[in-house]
Order: sequence, then C-alpha cells, then structure tokens
Amino acid sequence: MTGLAPLLDRLAETLGPDGILADPDSLRLHGSDLLEEGADCAFVVRPATVEALAEAVGLIGRAGIAMAPRGGGLTYVRGYTPADRRFAAIDLSRLDRVIAVSEEDMTITVEAGATWKQIHDALAPLGLRLPFFGTFSGSRATVGGGLSNGALFLGTARHVSAAEAVVGMEVVLADGSILHTGQRAVARAPRPFLRTFGPDTTGLFVHDAGALGIKARVTLRLIRAPGHFGYLSFGFERQADGIAALCEVARADLAEDAYLMDADKTRSALSGPTDLLRDARMLAKVAGQERGLLKGLRAGAKLALAGRSFIAAGCHSLHLVLAGRSEAAIAADRQAARAIAGRFGGRELPDSIPRAGRADLFPPVRDMILGPLADRWIALNAKVPHSEAQRLTAAVEALLARRQSALDAAGVTVSRLITVMGTHAFSYEPVLNWRDAWLPLHRDVLGPATRLDEPPAAPDARALVMEVREELIALFAQLGAASNQIGRTYPYASVLRPQARALLEALKRAVDPEGLMNPGALELG
Repeated sequence: MTGLAPLLDRLAETLGPDGILADPDSLRLHGSDLLEEGADCAFVVRPATVEALAEAVGLIGRAGIAMAPRGGGLTYVRGYTPADRRFAAIDLSRLDRVIAVSEEDMTITVEAGATWKQIHDALAPLGLRLPFFGTFSGSRATVGGGLSNGALFLGTARHVSAAEAVVGMEVVLADGSILHTGQRAVARAPRPFLRTFGPDTTGLFVHDAGALGIKARVTLRLIRAPGHFGYLSFGFERQADGIAALCEVARADLAEDAYLMDADKTRSALSGPTDLLRDARMLAKVAGQERGLLKGLRAGAKLALAGRSFIAAGCHSLHLVLAGRSEAAIAADRQAARAIAGRFGGRELPDSIPRAGRADLFPPVRDMILGPLADRWIALNAKVPHSEAQRLTAAVEALLARRQSALDAAGVTVSRLITVMGTHAFSYEPVLNWRDAWLPLHRDVLGPATRLDEPPAAPDARALVMEVREELIALFAQLGAASNQIGRTYPYASVLRPQARALLEALKRAVDPEGLMNPGALELG
C-alpha cells in the first residue's frame, strides 16, 4: 500500500473519511462474489455524489490502476472481480438517490446505486411503476447493476428487462469524463425522454458488465401501475408440456410473471422449518394486497388451506401473475390461460406461490442468499427463441443425466427455473445447490447475528459443481444461446462474428484506451 499512499490521500480529500476503505475485511469482501473469493482488491472507493465519482475515477485512471464497479454485489459470474490484476473497487452503494419523478413526462431519474425496492416504494404512492420493476433480491440489487448485467423477473414475462425501459444514462468513463446518452446527449435538450434520436448510444452501455463505463445516473420510463391482478398455477407431469404451455402463454401476452418450476425447485420454495410469525406476516400481506376486506380474507384463507405441500412428487408447476386495468380484463386472460394449460395437459393447482411472491415483492436478501439447508447455490442461464426451447432443455437435461450419479454422491442437487421474456424469448436456469463453507459476501449479507450454522468446507463437491458449470456454459455457447450476467463467466467477444467483435473492441478502445475499466469482463481488456 506504500506506493498507493499519495493516491489514497488524494482520494480521501475528494471522497471524505467514509469514502475510501482499505482494511483487510473490506478488501476481502470486495474481492469476492457469490461464486468465489481471492481477487486482488487494492482499495475501495465509495463516492457519495456523481461529481465525486467522476473525480475519483479520473484519479484512479491517471494512476494506471484497473477498476471495477460494484452495485449490490449479488452476482456469481466474477462480474466485478478482475482475476489477473490488482484493482480498485468502485462501490456505488452511497449513490442511491431518487433524483426526480415526472408524472407529466412519465420518467424517473435515479442514481445507479438506488435499489429496485427504493424505486418501487417511491413510485407506489403515485400509482406509477417501472414496466420491469425488479428482482426478488431488489432490496439490495441496484438499478446500475441490473442494467449492467441483465436483471430479470418482476414483470419480465410482459416487459422483458430494465434494458427496455431505460431512456438515457450518464456514464463515467475511465478518464473521469461523463458521457450522456439518449436525448440528453443533445446539448440543449432540457430533460431525458427518448433514447433513439440518432444511433442508440444508451444501448451500448446496457448489459456491458461494466466493461465500458460506470453508470452514474439513469432515467427510466414509467407506466401506470395495473389496478387488478390475478394468479394461476398449473401442474404438468412432463416438463416438455409445461414448457409448451409457458411459451404459448408468452406468445399470447397473458401474464406479467410466468415461470415453470420443477418439483425440486417448488419444494425448495415451500420448504424449511415452519416459522409461524413469518407465515402470519405472509398471510397478512396476501390479504392486504387484495381489494376489499371479504376478498382479502378469502385470499388469505385460500393460501392457508393450500399450505406448503400441494405439489405432488414429479410435478412441474407453472405459475402466472396476470395484470390489467379491470376485473373483466383479468377474467378474460384467466380464461385464456386455463385453455392453454388444459390443451397441454395441465391441471389447476392452488395459486399460493405466485400470490405469495407478489405479496412479498422484495424479501430480505438474507432469506435468499443461501438454500434451505444453509447451502450455497449458483445459477446458470440460457436464453433462446421459443422455437429452440425444447432443443435447449433436452440438451441440458441429457448433460445433467450423464452427471447425475456423481452429483448425487457429492450431495449436489439441481433444480430448474424456467421463464419467458416478453412474447419472444425463453429462459432456462439450472440451479446447483451444495453444502459448503460460505464466502465473505454470504457472511456480510447474513450479518454476525445469524442463527444459521455455516457448513464445513466441501472442496470435492465444489470442484464438481464448477466442472458441471463449465460444461453447461460450453453447451450454451454451442447452441448459440444468450445469457444475462455475462461478467467473466460466459464467452462473449470470442463467440461474436468478426465484424461485431471488431466494432466492440473499437468501442472499448474509444472509451477505455488503457483497458482499465473492469478488464476481462465480456472478454475485453
């Protein structure tokens, strides 16, 4: 750290006493994600203003030190942990302001460290919402991280991701300059509202894994929050039938959320020791989200009667959240969804899972950072067109079947979460769980007061998980699938056509000529 002393002094002057961290615990935490630890973090900067962020990035860049932006930190793709060089972590957690909400222009502008929950809470009293409005980890996951890594889930079946909602950004480049994208790139534009006056410069910085710049401020378009909701669940004996029904629901644009869970995933969602206080709170939330006292009581009773054991062994369960402007619209969509499920052999189930999911939109991250047995988990994902859905899932299932005996012997379980993105894309996500020692990020999220017991280290199970993970990633690339959260995990530059790769590399040289911005992400720098 001796050679860094002058730089750290300058940064401390710029950021204030709370704006820079260099203690061993902070370096260890910022050198890890949910996959592994050990990246060589030299120091952490925590700017509280966009201007301080830009000044700090400029100082670090002129010193020739690599840097990596970090939002909520909840990734498992080495997204902000450069592997081969020392780096500065740019922690955006203090850049979390909601700057402006325009009900007239239907936009919201936030700093990139704002969480999805913050945004939702700010908009709800106004009857407004983002189209895609967050992840289940949205109490910690940030809008900047979501835009860098392709966050999905709440609203995805209809509205895809935040990428489709963003209209402009302010991005800090490696030299500390601030680039405006969208309409705000026009010198006299009074406010952001459109992203495609000319080439889509906003799109260049979406899903870039932070390799091109650091998102500082973001403007997103709004919608009026739907006033009516409906919930449906169906069970299918065969995964292929559930997938066929899911894809047809997507093509028909019937649901805001639509996802298929295998029996293991469903049991995991419903498992764990009974917690009467938690269950009572969930029933209260379910009842509270329904309009009218009698209707709310009925919804709560329905959830209570369904309990946690209504999914039969081997059942693949499809869950839908319908959203509309009137009860009549919901009724029509419900009828259409039931017809689709029936056509593919689905039987209706109690709607406990989608109803409870929407009742508790952003649960504490500590409740999802580990599996039900305090076990670690990592997810992989592949996106293909609907016409390739069955081919993708068959190939993945065949690979997992070949590895099943080894996985069983090591105590590794595999579940699947399958969803759709708008009317046009299918997403398959295998999740691997195993008991193993936790990482610094697990301990940071759980906090010192956790009642969970950390399992002992399991290097053999971990090595097997990483082997199967690499095999799945290679299979996805062979099938030409897309992935979100690319980071340093999924091949990107190397799988592009030559002209597309040349353009990407030229863009990287233009905005980051020294290759200091998150080197290695997207296979760049």
